[in-house]
Amino acid sequence: MREVTVSRTIDVSPAALQKHLDPAAIVEAEGSFTVVDIDEDESAGTTTVVASGPGMQLPLEFEEREGTIYYTQAGERGPFSHMETWVEFESAAERGQGQEQQQGQQHHDHQQQHSQTHLTLRSAVSLAAPFPFGDRIAAWKRKGELQRALETFAAELE
Repeated sequence: MREVTVSRTIDVSPAALQKHLDPAAIVEAEGSFTVVDIDEDESAGTTTVVASGPGMQLPLEFEEREGTIYYTQAGERGPFSHMETWVEFESAAERGQGQEQQQGQQHHDHQQQHSQTHLTLRSAVSLAAPFPFGDRIAAWKRKGELQRALETFAAELE
């Protein structure tokens, strides 16, 4: 299994970003699949998105976990034997204050940072096929999808 992480600070408030980060928008922003069905299970607190791509459909199960959006490939259908992703964000000001306290510095640009959000997408993947270097290839592809999602969110919201 391999893990990849991408992050970016974008010019939007955390509240505006959170409104935009619904399961279908996340899947579409990654660029590899289109959403064909959405099933919300309010009693379980999950949303299942059926995503369709070249020659396959796979269910992705989304849930909120302590302020983080978490999703995983559900079931056996799909290219991965294991795939899970975390979408985390915080205001750039809060992130900057934490870093300043660790470094003992003061930051002079707090007002601008209140309208900025630091967004991190992290994913762990393992390919379902027995190819040499399969997990490395899956992680490389997954990192590209996560980077494309960051770019899409920035373009749509800034």
